[in-house]
Amino acid sequence: MISKPDKNVLRKKRHARVRRHISGTAECPRLSVFRSNKHIYAQLIDDVAGVTLASASDGEETGTKVEKAAAVGKKIAQAASEQNVKTVVFDRGGYQYHGRVQALADAARENGLEF
Repeated sequence: MISKPDKNVLRKKRHARVRRHISGTAECPRLSVFRSNKHIYAQLIDDVAGVTLASASDGEETGTKVEKAAAVGKKIAQAASEQNVKTVVFDRGGYQYHGRVQALADAARENGLEF
């Protein structure tokens, strides 16, 4: 019997395929999202220099997972404004643009990021 590929393996393949086409710079960094079962993380990455400009996570947030994701979106948008970053390239990390990923993106847009 042939086993089905792991969900995370398929996500990593999608992410690698997308990463071939998008890249962040100092003026327009990549907003990378990582989602685990319990937490969500976001980073602003300058791929040219290979550095992380800012990061945010839901470590001390309370509420539902979607509410925590929205709080992370707000945090990363505030961190971006401190770095004088207005526009970003959104990298959803191979996840569906739905639920927590969408909540993070919407909150980041509402707090001043453009993508």
